Amino acid sequence: MASIDLDKVLDKAWADKELAEILAAPVSALKGVSDRDGELLKQAFGTVTVADLAELKYARWAQALAALGPAAK
Repeated sequence: MASIDLDKVLDKAWADKELAEILAAPVSALKGVSDRDGELLKQAFGTVTVADLAELKYARWAQALAALGPAAK
């Protein structure tokens, strides 16, 4: 089972929330993502929630390409 340090990835206001709440939260719940960043993501990709961002095909494509990086060397 995968684990993650929520203090490292979430804004302090979201660190003690249940996973369902975090996934339904605005992307600004992620540490380092501002409300303005969230608005830009919404305008560009229709991304509103943390779950939306996780499902964003462009992010998944980039992650897949990055995973190939070490093997391609």
